[in-house]
Amino acid sequence: MFKMVILLLLGSCLFLLTGCSNTQQNNSAEIINVSYDSTRELYQQYDDVFKKYWQQKTGENINIIQSHGGSGAQARSVIEGNAADIVTLATAADINAIANSNLLDKNWQQKLPNESTPYTSTIVFLVRKGNPKNIHSWQDLTRKDVGIITANPKTSGGARWIYLAAWAYGAEKYQGNEIVIKQFMKKIFANVLVLTSGARSATTAFVENQQGDVLLAWENEAYLAAKEHPDEFTIISPAISIMAQPTVAEVDKVTANKKTHAAAKAYLEYLYSPQGQNIAAQNYYRPSDSKILQQYDKVFNLHMKLIKIDSSIFGGWTAAAKKHFSDGGTFDQIYQ
Repeated sequence: MFKMVILLLLGSCLFLLTGCSNTQQNNSAEIINVSYDSTRELYQQYDDVFKKYWQQKTGENINIIQSHGGSGAQARSVIEGNAADIVTLATAADINAIANSNLLDKNWQQKLPNESTPYTSTIVFLVRKGNPKNIHSWQDLTRKDVGIITANPKTSGGARWIYLAAWAYGAEKYQGNEIVIKQFMKKIFANVLVLTSGARSATTAFVENQQGDVLLAWENEAYLAAKEHPDEFTIISPAISIMAQPTVAEVDKVTANKKTHAAAKAYLEYLYSPQGQNIAAQNYYRPSDSKILQQYDKVFNLHMKLIKIDSSIFGGWTAAAKKHFSDGGTFDQIYQ
């Protein structure tokens, strides 16, 4: 009889523990966002707002883990097993690489508005206060007295946008003459003092280590540095640059396995909400919602000519990545 009572008590305890465990699991979720270097501040603010939204909507708490680094390197980490529920990377080419490894649908860009681009950016120059080297255009970067800091296009998505922005300027100036464009690009990269693995490390080299005369940067990186050090830096917006289109996607195979599809889907969709769009703008990304973007016309230079990746100059990311960043591509040809 005594043994029977003990067994019944143990069974009750196990039932209670299991029930509590299931309740905790049912009232919490965890997703991993693998992102690129320059989105740390953006997603730190966004996550705080999304957690409250998700709790109010579902009654469920959510834990969001962030991972940041060079976009190309981050994509490779996901392909190699980093269990990202979502990826928010610098280029569509990086997410295409993940799709080609069968971790998400090949049509991922059609699942969200604006080809899965909730915000855009561009490439600008950050110079020392007062612009002592008188740098205003891409052409000025070819002068031998200019020291440039930027990231490596082989590992950094931002650096790829930088490279393509310079190429776009050259294509317009030299009417598509690739021999002359390559000579122009070679002069720019001959002036590069530091080629870092990611955009944030390039900013560190320029801002904290005081290297170089100009940082080629994401617009948001330049604004953050200028905001933090208003007496040290000036932002120069070149007349011609590129419309940088960071893209986002759910990693379908991971969310199916972890049963996090609903949370991951909502996380990405909320980026397009007025709250998400304003958070993007507050972190110096250009909202994809044109009405909200216009509200920040005193923040962003909306008069720049921004060349798109699907223009005739580039022909889309697949063509651009193969031509410029594959082994033996134009970057390898000009940077030796």
